[in-house]
Amino acid sequence: MPNLYNRKPTRLFYWILAILLAAALLYFSLRGIAWKQVWLTLSRAKPSYIALWVLLSSGSLFLRALRWRILLRSAAPVKVSTAFWATAAGYLGNNYLPARAGELIRSVMVSYHAGLTKTFVLTTAFLERLCDAVALVLFSSIVLLTLPSPPGWFAHAAKPFAILGLSGVAAIAITPRLESLWTVIVSRTPVPQSIREKLLRAIGQILTGMRAFHSGPRLLAFILFTAVIWYTDILGIMVGAQALGLHLNLPVAFLLIAGLGLGSALPATPGYVGIYQFVAVSVLDPFGFSKADAIALILLFQALQYVVITFWGLLAFAQSRRMSLKVALSLSRTAPSPVTAGQGQPSN
Repeated sequence: MPNLYNRKPTRLFYWILAILLAAALLYFSLRGIAWKQVWLTLSRAKPSYIALWVLLSSGSLFLRALRWRILLRSAAPVKVSTAFWATAAGYLGNNYLPARAGELIRSVMVSYHAGLTKTFVLTTAFLERLCDAVALVLFSSIVLLTLPSPPGWFAHAAKPFAILGLSGVAAIAITPRLESLWTVIVSRTPVPQSIREKLLRAIGQILTGMRAFHSGPRLLAFILFTAVIWYTDILGIMVGAQALGLHLNLPVAFLLIAGLGLGSALPATPGYVGIYQFVAVSVLDPFGFSKADAIALILLFQALQYVVITFWGLLAFAQSRRMSLKVALSLSRTAPSPVTAGQGQPSN
């Protein structure tokens, strides 16, 4: 699979687009803001609530690893520890690298330690994100129907996201059932045989990843984990608001988390600077939150996300080195030495 992150023109275009978008969104989010009020709100943060928020964020990360493992195990056994450390490393990459490079990092880690192909693992990672977007759009649409004054931009943005998400769900359901068609198309493509074989192998792995959702028990488990994960995130943002002395009810908290989740799909600088500020101000303003309070909450949110993800991500890379060393030692112990390799064989 080509590594898009190493192509300089692609990276340059992404950075230009992300920086321009972040600058524009920061301008609209921060103009006229009372920074003294922001610092005052942040200064009264309660440590006990922040500690609880950190625990909830760590729990959400672990649950995401368990959910991803459900898909991975459709092809081969994957340890909980392998899925968790890879997930933590991937989120660390998403926080500090552009273009969601963390998805590639976690896919490579699982591929190496679990013996799965990179194409299959990356497919499951992509589909996991797609299903998150579909869930957020569907649930937020329900929440919007119950609110007397929903943010207008959110309602408009939810429609195209819903179309794309439902199209993705249809593709997951239908595409694997047309495997013979894709095989015929690739087989008749006028390309060298070596390239044709690589394409057929890649398509096979992609379809295998999609078929992970075709098992009823596996799909049900994935949906249940998704519901628990997002409820944990919503509870976390509500606890964070309480830490600052702000009251954030369940429907508004869900819209905020949904907006942040959908906004993260846009081209962004590391940490989603600009996008998160714009989402926070836009979602919370119609419900009586001042711009200063919205910015204070999202700054605390981003800071805690960096702390939690950086902590677990660095541990993940350290653990990954230990796991790699164990694999190498295990292989060296089981490999036959040049002296003993022929023992037990009849001599000529």
